Amino acid sequence: MNTDLIYQLALTQVPYIGNVQAKLLAEEFGTAEAIFKAKKSTLEKIEGIGEVRASSIKKFDGFAEQEQEISFIEKYKIKPLFLTADDYPKRLLHCYDPPTLLFYRGTANLNTSKIISIIGTRSNSDYGKMMTEKILASLAPHQPLVVSGLAYGIDAIAHKYSVKQQLPTVAVLAHGLDKIYPPQHTALAKEMIAEGGGILTEFRKDTKPDRHNFPERNRIVAGMCDATIVIETGIKGGSMITANLAYSYNRDVFAIPGKTTDSKSEGCNYLIQSNKAVLIRNGEDIIEQMNWEEKQKKKTIQKQLFVDLTEDEKMIAQLLQKQEQMHIDEINLQSNINSSAVSTALLMMEMNGLVKSLPGKIYKLS
Repeated sequence: MNTDLIYQLALTQVPYIGNVQAKLLAEEFGTAEAIFKAKKSTLEKIEGIGEVRASSIKKFDGFAEQEQEISFIEKYKIKPLFLTADDYPKRLLHCYDPPTLLFYRGTANLNTSKIISIIGTRSNSDYGKMMTEKILASLAPHQPLVVSGLAYGIDAIAHKYSVKQQLPTVAVLAHGLDKIYPPQHTALAKEMIAEGGGILTEFRKDTKPDRHNFPERNRIVAGMCDATIVIETGIKGGSMITANLAYSYNRDVFAIPGKTTDSKSEGCNYLIQSNKAVLIRNGEDIIEQMNWEEKQKKKTIQKQLFVDLTEDEKMIAQLLQKQEQMHIDEINLQSNINSSAVSTALLMMEMNGLVKSLPGKIYKLS
């Protein structure tokens, strides 16, 4: 039996310990097992935990009950992703309330360089369908991961057209992985998994798609993406919740405008008017706003320049690719190149626009 997973599952069941407290504890102790094995006096001292929550952790005795969930996870080859896992969606960690444990079926990289969510009404118009497909066709050359909620309407259109464009697409669900809701999208979910996408949830098996689960689901859709694109939505509903969450998480929010008399565009128009969303007309507007073309050019130029580097310069470039920035002494230490050669190599790389010198003798790739 997977001991780590037992503790991870157990942490999600401890009374008075929610996602915010679990994040604090994971940052302090690293593993769920270490949290449970910590002394009560140590737990109490952590800001946001205190005596009541520390006692709740120490008194928890429902470990055996987690074995049934593990059997389900193993039977259906579900990948559990704890807060500290390498493949946990890292963008979520910048949110104050990331899911403690996620359950994932699929192969899409949840930490790929470009991730967008496309959301909207369940009762879309032909205009909404056309705009969703038009945007995805424009974005396809940049190969973003497309995230949505598998609902009727814009969600399903985004998933289906992503598969058609050979874009990985992931559905975030408001229930356990023992079912698909709506059931009419079961075949679509299977196709998404087979075509390099996946399905993701924070809910255990036997969790029904109850109304209160959807706002919880929506925060994952908002938090795991670089940008949220709202196609059509009324002034109320799940899409507006997701858009406002994305805005609160400091993510980019884009919206397609519509007629002022169209109820399906009322939410989009409001988001634009209140400066919570940038007005977009097409996929090219998103590419420009996200600076994807410039980043691609920069990457290509960098690759071309790397070909002409000396052996010392190549070694330094490899080190700087692994770490965002490094002190010159650390470069000396890890490269095993003498200090004068490192200084010379860094100077040449800086002159060629490959590295940038920061205050304090710190360097990073340009």
